[in-house]
Amino acid sequence: MSENIIALLPEHVANQIAAGEVVQRPASVVKELLENAIDAGATHLKLIIKDAGKSLIQLIDNGNGMNPFDARMCFERHATSKISSADDLFKLTTKGFRGEALASIAAIAQVELKTKRSEDVVGQQIIIEGGKVMSQSECQTATGTSITVKNLFFNVPARRNFLKNDSIEQKHIIDEIERVAIPHTDIHFILVSNGNEILNLPPGNLMQRIKSLLGSYIQKELVHIDEATSFVNISGYVSLPEFAIKTKKEQYFFVNNRFVKNPFLNHAIYEAYKELIGFQSHPRYFIFLELDPKHIDINIHPTKTEVKFTDDKTVYMLLLSSIKRALGKANVGPTLDFDSGSIGSTDPGIPGRVYAQPKISFDTTYNPFNQGPSLGVDSLQKANKQNWDTLFEGFKTSSGAVMVAPTEEQQAIETLKKESLEFEVFQLNQKYIVTMYNQNVLIVDQQRAHERIVYEHYLQSKRESRISSQQLLFPEQIEMSANDFSLVKGLLEEFKVLGFDIEVFGKNSIVVNGAPSDMQDFNVIETVEGIIETYKLNTIDAKIEKRDNLCRAIAKNISIKSGKVLESSEMKLLLNHLIQCENPLYTANGKVVMMDVDYHDIEKFFKR
Repeated sequence: MSENIIALLPEHVANQIAAGEVVQRPASVVKELLENAIDAGATHLKLIIKDAGKSLIQLIDNGNGMNPFDARMCFERHATSKISSADDLFKLTTKGFRGEALASIAAIAQVELKTKRSEDVVGQQIIIEGGKVMSQSECQTATGTSITVKNLFFNVPARRNFLKNDSIEQKHIIDEIERVAIPHTDIHFILVSNGNEILNLPPGNLMQRIKSLLGSYIQKELVHIDEATSFVNISGYVSLPEFAIKTKKEQYFFVNNRFVKNPFLNHAIYEAYKELIGFQSHPRYFIFLELDPKHIDINIHPTKTEVKFTDDKTVYMLLLSSIKRALGKANVGPTLDFDSGSIGSTDPGIPGRVYAQPKISFDTTYNPFNQGPSLGVDSLQKANKQNWDTLFEGFKTSSGAVMVAPTEEQQAIETLKKESLEFEVFQLNQKYIVTMYNQNVLIVDQQRAHERIVYEHYLQSKRESRISSQQLLFPEQIEMSANDFSLVKGLLEEFKVLGFDIEVFGKNSIVVNGAPSDMQDFNVIETVEGIIETYKLNTIDAKIEKRDNLCRAIAKNISIKSGKVLESSEMKLLLNHLIQCENPLYTANGKVVMMDVDYHDIEKFFKR
């Protein structure tokens, strides 16, 4: 008789498998600890991390604390005080309920817990390593709970190798704090990283919390939403269409104060902004949905960030209508009235009108199997080889672009170099510069041309010969989010090389003392903020070296824009600078700068 091959997993192995679902990175630990502290009634949370949470994560709260038995039981799998039956899953009001977070964390880290209730004289200290309880003893500690997680993934080094660098991991931690801090405005949150205070969010209202996280500038860009219905209450803020951004950031959905992701609801947001924002633009929103817990199911994902509704369509239509109503009140879109009874209704038609039956036309002679003479295998292989041989023609590696100049445009560049300032130019629609060469017409996009010129100018600057900086008469202070502040700190040296005199000025704030001399006509705050946004957008589209990326961002934000009227001398100077560029035909992002119209093509057109 053969031996049994199925056996129960050892407890420590089962916990490590569970940890793979719950704990993906240090930010996952932060999320679980924050939610536990909020469930415990804490009003003051201090998070201390080192090396972006890889070496240390410590959360100190002033919550209810635990007695000796509960302190030990909280590390057991599926030990919870939140539910006692399956029915409780559909009336949840707490953040956590599965009882697997602390067990999973303890299985892959060195954990120390100190906790005390207000009525107890002494607290409890528990030390666990790799899921094994090392000790439990009495200790002196403040009321509440302090939990310390050291050396995450110390016993599964393969998992640790998948972690990113400290700046990326810290960004994820800040994201998790924001997702918890925004809905809980009555709680004081503090984040300390490597001894530096990154966040300090005192209690306040929702707008104060948003401004503390993102900066004071955000207030003028948002519209308030507040709609109450019998099924769901909708509140929060959405951005005005003119302040749409190019990245999908600062988009938050909260269902009963829990951060969730729901593509269906996200579609409702974009539908409300339809025809109000441009292509590839994204609104910011902070939207809160409150409804009876029995109408939602949050137990569909280990991280509890996904949610299902019993009536998705109703929530969709109410959300869509609420945003349109808010934008309508701000005079940027049509308003919808809930009392009109027209939500989700269809056109009943006009009485007495006769509607014609739609007609369908098609080709009755079409035969899908009659495709002409077939090709043999040899012919197909030969054709495919020819296609592959020509597929990459016209491509090569060059500065800021990957395409070789087309023959016509390259000839135009060579001709213009010979003619120098003698060619005639005029401006078309305040957007294009038009000139002639050898009877041909050359059309140049003025914004893209200047963008290419500025990009190469900044890219060619070196640390030994930095671009000169013009000191500002009054230094400008810029407040920003914690993630943006961390990004700018890492780029300070690159900014200095490119002529920006920027210094750290307090928490999540910088001061601009000087800027490149060719930026004297620009608003410094708006330009620097635009450079940061463009820099982040470039990192999404492609992996670019940070110096190159910063030069692209600067060129994008200080180049001549479409709509600017140029004098003839300015257009000639712009073209002369352009033709001296290393690659004048494309922007740094590979967009075409100019178009050549051949005289013979014009002749052929008018002979028709």
